[in-house]
Amino acid sequence: MKSAMFLSALALIMAPVTETAAQGAPAQAPAPATAQGQTTAPAQTVQIAVLRVDRAGLPPISRLELPPPDLGFAGARLGTEDNDTTGRFMGQDFETAEVTATPETAAAELDRLVAGGTQFIVLLADDATTLALADWAGDRALILNARARSDALRSADCRANVIHVAPSHAMLADALAQFLMWKKWPRWFLVKGSHPEDADLAAAYTRAATKFGGKIVEERVFEDTGGARRTDSGHVQVQAQLPVFTQRAPDYDILITADDAGIFAGYMPYQTWDPRPVAGSAGLVPRSFHPAMEAWGATQFQTRFEKLAARPIREEDYQAWLAVRLVGEAATRARSADPAQLREFMLSPDFEVAGFKGQKLTVRDWDHQLRQPILLTTGLLMASVSPQDAYLHQVTALDTLGIDRPETQCKF
Repeated sequence: MKSAMFLSALALIMAPVTETAAQGAPAQAPAPATAQGQTTAPAQTVQIAVLRVDRAGLPPISRLELPPPDLGFAGARLGTEDNDTTGRFMGQDFETAEVTATPETAAAELDRLVAGGTQFIVLLADDATTLALADWAGDRALILNARARSDALRSADCRANVIHVAPSHAMLADALAQFLMWKKWPRWFLVKGSHPEDADLAAAYTRAATKFGGKIVEERVFEDTGGARRTDSGHVQVQAQLPVFTQRAPDYDILITADDAGIFAGYMPYQTWDPRPVAGSAGLVPRSFHPAMEAWGATQFQTRFEKLAARPIREEDYQAWLAVRLVGEAATRARSADPAQLREFMLSPDFEVAGFKGQKLTVRDWDHQLRQPILLTTGLLMASVSPQDAYLHQVTALDTLGIDRPETQCKF
């Protein structure tokens, strides 16, 4: 008897500490050990799928930004490992499928996944595809949006079967705006791209200026003419053209780029006519995560990811990891693998998840956006984190980022 008790105690001591428990989120006790001679109940299986919808387009401005083949999938693999670390003590097993599709084949792939019993779909797709697939899925699956940032998806086009793990344009713009106002840089020269997603991001910066007391002194459009990017004379043209493009702007403190399509912003730093810093889509960039992040236990998280993927983490990886962890945390705390029960729990006020950001992350009930701090980053470092301390809220400071309850147009 004493030997059995000793072995049970030793197993508990040697059990790995999960990421959630390490950050102080509620931890679950292991399931009771079975008596000798009894058969163990079969594991509850939780099925998740990561559906990445790739759209053909131009390569990024810098070859350093070329997407790796496992973009998003690597983060989900780490999330599955983390889920299984706790799940094996709870009698739960997590299976995550990885599927790549095009906009034309995505609906068929979603149908195949749902037919196979998967009701949690981590979706990496653009705004239009995310909305179309959410409508296609209906009540057959819960979509965990891990890429699309359009504010319309959280507003007039919101859907009850979607949880937005990726931060919205409004959250990113508000995070940067708070920092700029803290710096006393209230005059912004806004340059936006000519694509629809650029207009959505630019509108978020305009709204943020009004919300926090900034002033957009001028707004200009950088037209995408579809020219070649990788030519021997490319840097010569940039050096000659961009200063002229930014010439004769009213006096401003900082140039903000709204370039969600990734066409021009990377060229802007050090090329403006006036000697001014650049922020937004280049320079000082608001992000969900950054590979140099070390605070709040993130060093250990980064090390595990780099060991698994043999590369630094990207935002899509972090957002896919976090989406998978939402399902795992719900299953562990609800002690269930029933999709309906897990969905109900994730959307309840009792649900929270840790994300290596210094505080618990929760889901807003009015638009299903995951509350989270936003990192303000340079190429090498995290410069700051929003919400800034000066901005308070009657519920949580995280609701100073993005669309708050009184402002929402979302109606489920």
